[in-house]
Amino acid sequence: MQAHQAPLSRWSAPPAVTASIGLHAVAAGAAVFVPGALWWALGGIALNQVGLAVAGLWPRSRLLGPNWTRLPDAAVQRRQFALTLDDGPDPEVTPRVLDLLDAHRTRATFFCIAERAQAAPALVREIVARGHDVQNHSHSHRHHFALLGPRALAREIDRAQRVLADLTGVRPHCFRAPAGLRNPFLDPVLHAQNLNLVSWTRRGFDTVSDDADRVLARLTHGMAAGDIVLLHDGHARRDARGVPVVLEVLPRLLAQASALGLAGATLRDAVPQRASGWA
Repeated sequence: MQAHQAPLSRWSAPPAVTASIGLHAVAAGAAVFVPGALWWALGGIALNQVGLAVAGLWPRSRLLGPNWTRLPDAAVQRRQFALTLDDGPDPEVTPRVLDLLDAHRTRATFFCIAERAQAAPALVREIVARGHDVQNHSHSHRHHFALLGPRALAREIDRAQRVLADLTGVRPHCFRAPAGLRNPFLDPVLHAQNLNLVSWTRRGFDTVSDDADRVLARLTHGMAAGDIVLLHDGHARRDARGVPVVLEVLPRLLAQASALGLAGATLRDAVPQRASGWA
């Protein structure tokens, strides 16, 4: 297992978080020293909290810290896109996804839930053996992940790091929050783990929709080099025949990518280790 990590710089708060801290300080001072300012101060703090909450509910937002929503320019120049699959591994669906990827000679990135990976270690190793990438999608995929405090976030992410590194032999360097939702405490935790936050360029909502045509249309409309595409091998919605939608969509998506001259790249290859500080 790769154990070496580059030394960390001190975490730098993103501008929105720095501004929020400043606003709280000003509001507190005004409430204490300016007569009649208490309710104005409380109102300002409340509006600020709403703003931070909205930023956390917007998966592609960079207000709370660095967030990869597209591949870097070098990957764009190589005409690459990243296919990412969340919430697995699934003993029924994931092997069939791997076979489709083999058939289309495409490599992908699997954002695995560590708890599920631990229950299917051979399948996780097969993902890696077939040339694909495994990254961190939390340990247990808690529905209230975005409400966790810094210590709980650190425990959840570190536990997943350890499990996935033990199974694959390499530490993940990318993290995707459950449902893409987060809070201001997440970025310093990711910084401490040398983890990039990765969301997506386009998603198919294939855990919600059972219509493969609609899912495919969401993914391919305007598809271009540099896109990070999101599907699910875990929690896969099934169509009226009981077939997981991802299995209906994937071959057509890969055929469309090929027609556009796009090649699939893993995040391990395309996205560098997290840079020091905030960018």
